[in-house]
Amino acid sequence: MPNMALMVYPSAKAFSLPPPVESRFRELVIRNAASNMAENVPIRPGSSSKLKEFPHLSASHRALMTDLVGATESRLEDHLLPCTLPPDVEYFQNQNGTSQGALLIRSGSPDSSINFILGSWLHSKLPTGASLNIASLSAYLRPSTDAPNFLIEFIQSSPTSLILILDLPPRKDLVLNSDYLQLFYEDTGLDKYRKAIEELPEVRPYVMSSLFFRSLVSPTSIIVRVDTESGGPERMEEIIENHVGPVARDVIRVWLDECACKERGVGEMERGNIEKRDELVKKKTIDIDLGSSLPRLFGQEIADRVVAAIQQIFEA
Repeated sequence: MPNMALMVYPSAKAFSLPPPVESRFRELVIRNAASNMAENVPIRPGSSSKLKEFPHLSASHRALMTDLVGATESRLEDHLLPCTLPPDVEYFQNQNGTSQGALLIRSGSPDSSINFILGSWLHSKLPTGASLNIASLSAYLRPSTDAPNFLIEFIQSSPTSLILILDLPPRKDLVLNSDYLQLFYEDTGLDKYRKAIEELPEVRPYVMSSLFFRSLVSPTSIIVRVDTESGGPERMEEIIENHVGPVARDVIRVWLDECACKERGVGEMERGNIEKRDELVKKKTIDIDLGSSLPRLFGQEIADRVVAAIQQIFEA
């Protein structure tokens, strides 16, 4: 499923933010300019490597994201094309350098079931003095397969406060397709990972405001808030290294083994339904989400350039 609409702002207790927005891409791309009207600054060729640096994450968090991106690219390398984003879309920073972000999109080869993979990080110094860090990796499949997509996203407002979203979003109705539910969510044991995370005393469920987003996630999705104020940043590092990291690495292995790298026979009518569903979600993201908020944050010229680059990937 090509675009999860998220309303993932931590509570106002941590920091103050503009009114909630509806799209994950807004969180990942648009908010580079949240503190001031931002200006795209092109950087050196090969800036996609900037994505893999995750320079503002803690050591364990950086190691996890680097591993996930590396594992995905390594396993799918024969099926991925090089990143073709222009430099001023691969990397953003505002004029005074208080907000930076990196974006990497690699499309799948024409004979592959991979549509594209998307990774990003965002760092923004907020007016309160706190910093917002967002790191994400998503992978999307073509309608030649009905297998689920992959999504992991971290939204961190302080060293002791973190929102985690980890899921294999389904691309078919699970009520009408109980065999799909059995194959991808029961037989793979994904629910044990959700339970393992939710049993931690510092973890509680996080309820998204967006009904649209809630309608897209699977019943085994991990959508939680982690607060380690009493244990400090050290406890957060321990949770990421010893709990979140192993779960995330196992879940992406499940996705690679059972979804990305296995052929699925999809009939012509079924393929048409999957394609229509995927396109509707993409269109909603571009037309309603990105198109309405990017101009307010970046100005029309920059907004048009970013939307055009993402749209080109979506429609390929």
